[in-house]
Amino acid sequence: MDRRARKKARTRQEIRDAARRLFAARGFEAVTIADIAAEADVAVQTVFNHFASKEDLFFDGRTPWVEGAAEAVRSRRSYVATLEASPTLRARELEIVREAERRLTEALVEVWTHGDGHPRPEHPETVAALIAATWLSVARVLILSRRPAILGEQNVTSDAATSIEALTAEVLDRLEQGLGTLSGLPASVTGWPVDMARAG
Repeated sequence: MDRRARKKARTRQEIRDAARRLFAARGFEAVTIADIAAEADVAVQTVFNHFASKEDLFFDGRTPWVEGAAEAVRSRRSYVATLEASPTLRARELEIVREAERRLTEALVEVWTHGDGHPRPEHPETVAALIAATWLSVARVLILSRRPAILGEQNVTSDAATSIEALTAEVLDRLEQGLGTLSGLPASVTGWPVDMARAG
């Protein structure tokens, strides 16, 4: 990007960051566009130059499934073929998985440590690491098991994704019950990601 485009992108990010801080602190309904503009140190019109409404501002960057799902269908065969043919990309993919596991662990610990009074495990770091590792391992095994089929099929239908989603939900339900018992918590507060199947 040229300098003007970089400045525009930076301003947009600053507005979004300011809005999220205010939404988290006060709640969505209590925050006005003027509040966001003041927090970001920009004019109200500048906010509207980047976002059509407060609702659009809230959801910006948080709805990858709007375009992501269609794009995934179009590009997954070439993506998988390129990935499978490259040892370098497969090694990098493993690094990305480990990073995702680390971030999920940290998020679970943060929620349990600074939460709003919900039950927490006796050893949150250990339980969070176990949940993160298990969650991502299930996702990875199920997705990898479908890669050969994706490469071999000329027309990949939604049946594959549906079957993976159903199997993932079943596996995670069973694991959640077990991890909830292990951690001394009800399953509903183990921090298990609800939409795991779609995240893959």
